[in-house]
Amino acid sequence: MNAPHLSTASAGQAPLRFAEFVALAAALMALTALGIDSMLPALPAIGTSLGVESANHRQFVITAFLIGFGTAQLAYGPLSDRFGRRPVLLVALGCYVVTSWIAAISGSFELLLASRVAMGTAAAGSRVVTVALVRDCYAGRAMARVMSLVFIVFMAAPIFAPAVGQIILAAGGSWRTIFWGIGAIGALVMAWFAARMPETLAAGARQSLQPARVIADYGVMLRDRAAVGYTIATGLLSGALFGFIGSIQQVMADVFHRPELMTIVFASVAGTMAVGSFLNSRIVMRIGTRIISHTALSLLTLFAAIHLAVTLLGLETLWSFAALQALMMACFGLATSNFSAMAMEKMGAIAGTASSLQGFVTTIAGALIGAAIGQAFEGTTIPLYSGFLLMGGLSLVVVAVTERGRMFRPS
Repeated sequence: MNAPHLSTASAGQAPLRFAEFVALAAALMALTALGIDSMLPALPAIGTSLGVESANHRQFVITAFLIGFGTAQLAYGPLSDRFGRRPVLLVALGCYVVTSWIAAISGSFELLLASRVAMGTAAAGSRVVTVALVRDCYAGRAMARVMSLVFIVFMAAPIFAPAVGQIILAAGGSWRTIFWGIGAIGALVMAWFAARMPETLAAGARQSLQPARVIADYGVMLRDRAAVGYTIATGLLSGALFGFIGSIQQVMADVFHRPELMTIVFASVAGTMAVGSFLNSRIVMRIGTRIISHTALSLLTLFAAIHLAVTLLGLETLWSFAALQALMMACFGLATSNFSAMAMEKMGAIAGTASSLQGFVTTIAGALIGAAIGQAFEGTTIPLYSGFLLMGGLSLVVVAVTERGRMFRPS
């Protein structure tokens, strides 16, 4: 396979046709969701196979991936700013494939967790470099539109990944087969990227790897009010999302006693995130990122309060659970796709480094918060929706401080 001609793209000009650029960016980012969500139906089987007695401890399969994913992002940004997007991402994709297959042959829970950390470390490259790549080519509302479209395709992974895992298990396959499949999909995405995507970082824009330069670039981001505020808000909301992902299998099995419906409910809920992102892509250029995201965040917090009240009153049913969670996830999609664009708006000169620091903060914060929510599961949805309400409320406070109280204004 011949590599494409290496060229660069200025902001507003992608090196591929728009549709293919969005599809490839989404496929790259979807590897993260695939690595997380396809595991959900297999958690009981993994626990049985590897001798994990506590159902809550099975959630560590998810948490281990997130820890590796979050921590490694600090390295990928400076590396991609120094060596370019293309070589760094190709190495990361290759490691993703290998570590997926190592997970498939794990003979102990400890080895599986270690391979999951390594797999998350590799997946971090696709997240950081892809965001930097998009920022190389687009800025402002245009970037928000691209990220919204990326999220639509990106959310196809949570919709279909658990179903694929469930089908494999129902057909008599092992949880190990799921990891073999993830590796194969990673290899296909790697081949697509290698064949079609040229370099987007101009040679003259490359940065050194000197620690002083990297620290200085981190300082640039940390002094930007919008970058810091919206990164923190995204981390808080991610914590609620990861708490839901870690708890959903147990919620369906222990609260509603319908584990066979987990993939359907999860797909329905995740689908509303894609709807939210699609809606954002249609209206963001006209309405603006702040009005949309601030409204969505407010509604998410309101729906979380309603859902917690329904649970506390003993009125929770599978239908109310799915409907209210779907509404929250639609708001999540509207809010976070704009938060990402606003956090990166002034980071064009250090897109890789800024993306890595933002990704580190949002993922590690989200993983730790999500783990706390998940480990608090005690047979009801009260911990989950207490977490959603608390994270939504804190995010509103952070956004209000970031905007100096001037929320809901045109961007």
